[in-house]
Amino acid sequence: MNYVSIDIGGTFIKYSVLDANHVFQFQHKVETKENIDDAIYHQVEAIITDQMHNGSISGIGISTAGIVDRNKGEIIYAGPTIPNYTGTAFKKRLTKKFKLPVHVENDVNAAMLGEVWKGAAQGADNVYCLTLGTGIGGAHYDNQQIIDGAHLKADSIGYLLYDPETKLNYEARASTSALNHALKQKLGNTFHAEKAFELARSGDKDCYDTICQWAAEIAKGLAQIILMKDPAIILIGGGISRQGDYLLDLIKKQLNTFLPANFLNTELKIAQLYNDAALYGAVFPFFKEDL
Repeated sequence: MNYVSIDIGGTFIKYSVLDANHVFQFQHKVETKENIDDAIYHQVEAIITDQMHNGSISGIGISTAGIVDRNKGEIIYAGPTIPNYTGTAFKKRLTKKFKLPVHVENDVNAAMLGEVWKGAAQGADNVYCLTLGTGIGGAHYDNQQIIDGAHLKADSIGYLLYDPETKLNYEARASTSALNHALKQKLGNTFHAEKAFELARSGDKDCYDTICQWAAEIAKGLAQIILMKDPAIILIGGGISRQGDYLLDLIKKQLNTFLPANFLNTELKIAQLYNDAALYGAVFPFFKEDL
């Protein structure tokens, strides 16, 4: 029982095959094509075709940017990162072509499912996942299911905390892109997040102060999530989460500033699976009944 797992992002499409023992047989990625004439759909189709030539496949799991109607397996909203993507009917078209079951999930939801299944939140319930990257994504898992909202648009948290004066929202102030922008403005074009964290750990005050200001912006959004959702666990994911406990401690130190006294009970954790999380989550529905 082998399952093709595909994670579609604006820059790369990552893919693998997961076997019955939950082991990835390999991991590859290709650059995401400009989405003209259904180019991304055709890339996905080609990946699946190649894997079917390599061996028996029992199902297909897709994690993707954009808002997904998982029942239809279709993209119902996509921002400017992937143009011409809204309306892409992965499930309908792939099921018809390959005669296999297909699951399609939003990438942040998929990453959260991966962490619940194989990562930092194994066996937990009422888990909130925040991913920090070019933008900011959110996902909520409660009572063994994803909380979608009436119009499948719940947890679009990058749009929180909009300031009409600066015209900046949460992700414009607290994403990894925002940190990189702040570093370049204050310290020069050669500075980026990874370098700044390394210098901050070594005692560089300018890097430390800039990162602390950015961590405070993250904490502001986390406070809203805690006040509205009261999750048992918040997972911090995205590439920047590789900074581990150092990053987590900077956020924790500032979180209580934005909450009532003695209010915080939610546990904050760093996600464990990094780029593998969404690949696991994409095929999780095929194994959910085994848990």
